Amino acid sequence: MNFVELLAPARDLQSAVAAVDYGADAVYIGGAKFGARHAAGNSAEQIARVAEYAHRYGVRVHATLNTLIYDDELEIAERQARELIAAGVDALIVQDMALRRMDLPVELHASTQVCNMTPEQARFLGECGFARVILERALSLDEIRAICAATNAEVECFVHGAICVGYSGRCFLSRSMSERSGNRGACSQPCRLTYDLTDGSGRTYLAGKHLLSVRDLNLSAHVGELLDAGVRSLKIEGRLKDINYIRNTVAYYRRAVDDALAARPHLRRASAGESVADFTPDTAKSFTRGESEYFFAGKRAGVASFDTPKAVGEYAGRVTRVERTRFRLDRAHTLAPGDGICFLTPRGLVGTNVNAADGDCVTPNRMEGIAPGCEVYRNYDHRFNQLLERSRTRRVIPAVAVVTVSAEGVTFRYTDCEEVAAVAERRVALEPAN
Repeated sequence: MNFVELLAPARDLQSAVAAVDYGADAVYIGGAKFGARHAAGNSAEQIARVAEYAHRYGVRVHATLNTLIYDDELEIAERQARELIAAGVDALIVQDMALRRMDLPVELHASTQVCNMTPEQARFLGECGFARVILERALSLDEIRAICAATNAEVECFVHGAICVGYSGRCFLSRSMSERSGNRGACSQPCRLTYDLTDGSGRTYLAGKHLLSVRDLNLSAHVGELLDAGVRSLKIEGRLKDINYIRNTVAYYRRAVDDALAARPHLRRASAGESVADFTPDTAKSFTRGESEYFFAGKRAGVASFDTPKAVGEYAGRVTRVERTRFRLDRAHTLAPGDGICFLTPRGLVGTNVNAADGDCVTPNRMEGIAPGCEVYRNYDHRFNQLLERSRTRRVIPAVAVVTVSAEGVTFRYTDCEEVAAVAERRVALEPAN
């Protein structure tokens, strides 16, 4: 039986618990140091609490030690690795090959920061003892299929979240422009800044545009194809995202993965339990720079996000008329008081809140920049986020109870969905009823 894993990000204990509750088969979380998200570190004690909760459901915990390590840090890095192993993690995600030489008693996964892009490299890493290879995001389905066929290591790939315009682990733009290095977990994200496009003659073709900023990844429509290609772990990006992003996105992909598994009886989810969300998940309502399949079907248009690197959200409509304190849209909409809206102006992306909405008429908190023809987007759905905040979704393990009553006593036999059984009985004389 081949197991399939939905792998969710966790910034901290609270996020990890949410990821488990909403259906993740595994979570990845950063230790105190050496993680590719410097601002998402956790102590070994916190990660031990994550592991204790996750393991109740057979959910694995992967810890990130995926930065480059300086020579004078090797001893500290090894100490942290062993502390994380003692805390109960099931795997370490690493970039620096020094960790491969430390004889650590745990699975090692070759991070996307190793820039895993070819069948030869994946085969080599598997032969070197890596249990899993995590792929670079700029790969097509055909390339992913070839990598899966070439290695005996498990293959993990990203299906959702932010994309770097540079190859993971091979981008030195941040370090060349500042003291902060992406390979040390502190990328300054210069690819999200504005640039001018000029030629050798000084002619400017585009000015003040986010020329290196790309949209976010969404491969939810292709989960089945990835499983058929041989991918066994589907990864959601977002260790810096808030807990509502975790709830919504994990619940959304849990449905997508379950639907794909239902048509593939030779595959099975990698953990136990059921999570039935008490809301309808929708990834368009969580942070997104706009959705893209990136290079999944080869190089295609629609990858860039030149106008803004920020979350734009759902399209609400085009402004047809502007009045003193309100404006009208060209279509029916579901905007409501408390929503956040944004729109592009010559000065860039501008945002405000909705104070009132009635029919096609919207009264915002501020009118600056709103003009006829302006396209309006909802980047914060107040009612949807209230649903997430109030959500009481919990993960349960289905079990069947059989109760047997006789003159000698009562016996209870419980069998869960994993065929784990337990018996309890009470021996007591039970007289016939009068």
